[in-house]
Amino acid sequence: MIIKQFPVGPFQMNAYIIHNEKADECLLIDPGDDLHILENYLEQKKLVPQAIFNTHAHIDHVRMLSIIQKKYDLPFYLAKEELPLLENLQNQGAMFGIETAEPPHVTNYLSEDEEYNVAGLSFSTIHTPGHSPGSICFLFEKDLIAGDVLFYDSIGRTDLYMGNYEQLIDSIKTKLMVLDDSIRVHPGHGPSTTIGRERAHNPFLV
Repeated sequence: MIIKQFPVGPFQMNAYIIHNEKADECLLIDPGDDLHILENYLEQKKLVPQAIFNTHAHIDHVRMLSIIQKKYDLPFYLAKEELPLLENLQNQGAMFGIETAEPPHVTNYLSEDEEYNVAGLSFSTIHTPGHSPGSICFLFEKDLIAGDVLFYDSIGRTDLYMGNYEQLIDSIKTKLMVLDDSIRVHPGHGPSTTIGRERAHNPFLV
């Protein structure tokens, strides 16, 4: 399995394109900005996206998402608890002084402990509220797409709308720290890490 990370947009948010080697289909996770970078990779690898899954709906994760959704006519998966953020996408943009596309259309709602098989990729959902109420992590066999929940040496912000610090810490400790140390963590910002490393060294958890 190939997990291709693309830091995009003014917030350098990590968008992901995931596919099997020699596959012609792929999965998009958080394709929020700089769509030309993502599309160049799709064209280079001759990949056809099958769906968009989002960890949450803060502006950096959804700013231009509706454009790529329409271009490829893709289903869009998001937790229902994120709708207040998504529906206020333009207001989020106004807060930061940046323009946005129209909000994307949610076709399927995510919830806890669901199993998916998309583009030949099998993964499950972990509901990890705190950074936002509907934050979802996606667990592949040895890889976790963590959104803005857990970072290298850090955790997600909780000072944004609908954030909750105690809830975030509880989510990390009860949902993520129970995973195997070898699980690779691919966050919404910054470099990848592992569950074991963050268990041992993350200052918010030790």
